[in-house]
Amino acid sequence: MRDHDLPALERRTRGKSRFDDDEPQFLKRGRHSEPPADPDGAPDPDTGDRWSSWDDAVHGPQPHPDWLVTELAAKDTELGVLKTGKEADVHLVRRGVPDTDRSCLLAVKRYRDPEHRLFHRDAGYLEGRRVRRSRENRAMAGRTAFGRQMIAGQWAAAEFDALARLWEIGAGHDRIAVPYPVQLRGTELMLEFVGDPETGEAAPRLAQLRPGPGELRDLWAQLVEALRVLARAGYAHGDLSPYNLLVHRGRLVVIDLPQVVDVVANPQGPEFLARDVRVVGTWFVARGLPAEQADPGALAGELLREAGVR
Repeated sequence: MRDHDLPALERRTRGKSRFDDDEPQFLKRGRHSEPPADPDGAPDPDTGDRWSSWDDAVHGPQPHPDWLVTELAAKDTELGVLKTGKEADVHLVRRGVPDTDRSCLLAVKRYRDPEHRLFHRDAGYLEGRRVRRSRENRAMAGRTAFGRQMIAGQWAAAEFDALARLWEIGAGHDRIAVPYPVQLRGTELMLEFVGDPETGEAAPRLAQLRPGPGELRDLWAQLVEALRVLARAGYAHGDLSPYNLLVHRGRLVVIDLPQVVDVVANPQGPEFLARDVRVVGTWFVARGLPAEQADPGALAGELLREAGVR
């Protein structure tokens, strides 16, 4: 197939590495990283841990899960790096109340400083997202230092908002699993850790698995249902691949949503959605799923109808 036969979006992204396609890195014991500078969250001189930032953050949907530690007396302990990427790193943090058994593990996604992040691929995703003041819009369009900071904040806020909405949807009758969005502070997003809370080992990504025929069919059914829920909410993931789907205790969990696309408001929304379907469908067919069960054109058409796009 020649390049001019490919959809425009696929031509633009061909040959470019993507954050979500980086090989996952498991927790590196002993490798520590300092959290963002915060005068109100200075390290405890006795332990070096930082006080919980819960009090000055935007919180996830209520009711908060029982496992979540929200006490102001809690401290955050950096445990290592779960994943590194071109635009953000994901750290493992334990939040616990000293001298009690109250604690939880959190995955903390920290977007890089605006001067060190790559913004070559954000323009298409950001279509349909607008801020009210023209100064911010001009700065974002011109990629000034202030504009880059605004864009970084938009990535984090978009992911937080999408996860909050999908969490609330998943708590009802619709079937979609996403990490609970714990809190948002600027460009730092704290999420539910999906994995073994005892060992700190993250759940494997779909790309790491070689499921048998029965498990493969079950995972595909879960994925199709999750895509339907996304479409009914007006979303396309925008960068879906086997690297941003976790499998935890048999359940497919959708992660990495900073580039979530409004299928209706974004002129390229249907194209992003169709690409999501092609990428994951290709992986499942390569692992043995019958091609007729993963027809990308039929599924993309169904999802667009779910989203109200004709």
